[in-house]
Amino acid sequence: MGRPRFSDDFKRDAVHQVVERGYPVAEVSQRLGMSTHSLYGWIKKFSKPDQPNSDDEQAAEIRRLKSELMRVTEERDILKKANRVLRARCKVKYAFVVQHRPSFSVRAMCRCLRIHPSGFYAWLKIPLSNRAQEDERQTKLIKSAWNDSGKVYGYRKLHDDLLDRGETCCPNRVARLASLAGIKAQIGYKRRPGSYGGKPSVVVDNTLARQFDVAAPDTAWVTDITYIKTNEGFAYLAVVIDLFSRRVVGWSVQSRQTTDVVLQALLMAVWRRKPTQRVLIHSDQGSQFTSIDWASFLRQHNLEHSMSRRGNCHDNAVAESFFNLLKRERIRRRTYRSREDARRDVFDYIEMFYNPKRKHARNGMLSPVDFERQQKLNAESV
Repeated sequence: MGRPRFSDDFKRDAVHQVVERGYPVAEVSQRLGMSTHSLYGWIKKFSKPDQPNSDDEQAAEIRRLKSELMRVTEERDILKKANRVLRARCKVKYAFVVQHRPSFSVRAMCRCLRIHPSGFYAWLKIPLSNRAQEDERQTKLIKSAWNDSGKVYGYRKLHDDLLDRGETCCPNRVARLASLAGIKAQIGYKRRPGSYGGKPSVVVDNTLARQFDVAAPDTAWVTDITYIKTNEGFAYLAVVIDLFSRRVVGWSVQSRQTTDVVLQALLMAVWRRKPTQRVLIHSDQGSQFTSIDWASFLRQHNLEHSMSRRGNCHDNAVAESFFNLLKRERIRRRTYRSREDARRDVFDYIEMFYNPKRKHARNGMLSPVDFERQQKLNAESV
């Protein structure tokens, strides 16, 4: 009698007894009258797991794509921030990883920067070198000086501050540490030039003629007006600056741009300085400075008037430069609810920072008050 041949359905049923119902292979093969070797062959052939349905495949693919998207997004953000350190030394890359650990995973950053995580963790255990410790200490001093300046100083003035504290360092070192710490000087801003029209006012001669360097205090003053935006409307600030030290010797803030605002600023200057000789006061051709009240005040207080040429802001560059500093370092960084808030902040900037503390390159990195005090001591010692 020939060898029996079994159909595929029969074989699947036999495999089902072993795989699904748990019968031993020997028992099933004995009951079916066949060898265990053949049954093992059938199990190998017909016991493959069922293919997953399309919904499971789609869900798994979505999970995979989400994971891949998260990985790619993280790597993109890392590379955006690490643009400047991709070609740097390993220590610089390690420092980048330490700085951004709260935002990104260490392994992802190491993968993007092509460094080994084991090397990074080993570097963490190494104590800082003497130079690195000195960098860290001086960086704290630089940040303190920068914050004291209202976050406006650049590396040159910060270097001078460190010298005042008894530190020994060069400007390039301060520039490097400030750059690594993200410290920047406040830069200027461009302003659209205004248009000029109408008939010229009756003006006096430009006696100052851009001679902004004077040899003694209370020899020449400059004055001008600017505006400050508040939620109540514009506030108008008038200042009087002594060209000798660039000190603001008089100022006034009012809600209207009238002659009174410039007269109040000039009155403060005269009251504070009490000049004993004739002082040259320079202004632009604004209507406040061509009024009868202004001319009368100058005659009464022994002041000589000088006036810029029409539409030429360079003739009054010192006052324009001060307004640029004021707006760059303070006003454009604030939102004033009222004119009174603006006036208080102007007081804080002029009287508490600019005059007594802010360093001027022209003054040998001394504030206007310190410069005048030093010049007075030098004159007394001669």
